[in-house]
Amino acid sequence: MSVPRLSPPLPTADAEAATEAMRERGLRITSARRLVVEALHDAGRPVTAEELASGMYGRFPRADLASVYRNLETLEDAGLVQHMHLGHGPGLYAPAGSANEYVACERCGRSEAVPAASLDGLRAAVRAAVGYEASFAHFPLMGLCPVCRGKRDAQAPAGGSSTRRTAASSDCGENGLLRNGSPAPSRPRRTDVSPV
Repeated sequence: MSVPRLSPPLPTADAEAATEAMRERGLRITSARRLVVEALHDAGRPVTAEELASGMYGRFPRADLASVYRNLETLEDAGLVQHMHLGHGPGLYAPAGSANEYVACERCGRSEAVPAASLDGLRAAVRAAVGYEASFAHFPLMGLCPVCRGKRDAQAPAGGSSTRRTAASSDCGENGLLRNGSPAPSRPRRTDVSPV
């Protein structure tokens, strides 16, 4: 299971400030590490290690994937990078310090950042029900986005029972594609297993 690092986030406004924070924390400023920091700040959204290694679609030089992962881990340990999983797929990375948490659609894969304070009521309900302090920064709050919820409700039989469709069979997005053009993930069907 992937777990978030427990270093307090160190918000930085840009790559220059992140580089200065690395110096203050005693980290070596290597060209590979600087490249990762610059690409993360330039991206404007959470990105995968693979995107960083491939050069962010031609905007940066290509880098060794193992080196990118090592630098992301070091930067996350220092509190400069946030690692998250927004639904199915690879981990995503962004500069740390955002006061946002995430919601993601389990049907079409859409995700979005929401102000952490907007989920305080839900956090209080979880705390009251089970005693846990909920966080939606590393793993998002999953559910149906308004578009998929509307499509599900429109397809529901009059009796109120609806069948669950996978993202691959959903018409959310164009022709089974997510809004970013990638294929919608398919998920195995859940089967009930009796305890032995």
